Amino acid sequence: MDPYKKLAAALESRMAGHASTAVTGIPAEMGTMTASGLKLDSFKHEIKDYLVADWETKLKLPAFSLTGTVTGMPGTSTFQFEETEIEGVGLMFKEGLKPGDRVLAVPVASGSEAVVICKVVR
Repeated sequence: MDPYKKLAAALESRMAGHASTAVTGIPAEMGTMTASGLKLDSFKHEIKDYLVADWETKLKLPAFSLTGTVTGMPGTSTFQFEETEIEGVGLMFKEGLKPGDRVLAVPVASGSEAVVICKVVR
């Protein structure tokens, strides 16, 4: 299996676990990102000043190899990487949100603000 697909699957699984733990007993709801903010499904006004959960995790990479070229050297080479764990990996979740994305959010301050917990996909 492609090591990048394994990484993506591991991150997706980890995020799903965090999201379900974070919202247990909290009235979370679906919303849609807009060009200038967040529109919750149950709130008629767009929330322009929303918050986004900050995710930091430990990243575990399995041993894998990549084949490619090195600038200035002829031919291709295979690079072997050993299994490793990296502490303090930040996920730049907010930068990846685009207008039209569906998200899970927790309304706060009587619904005038919200914290986006994660992006939701099918």
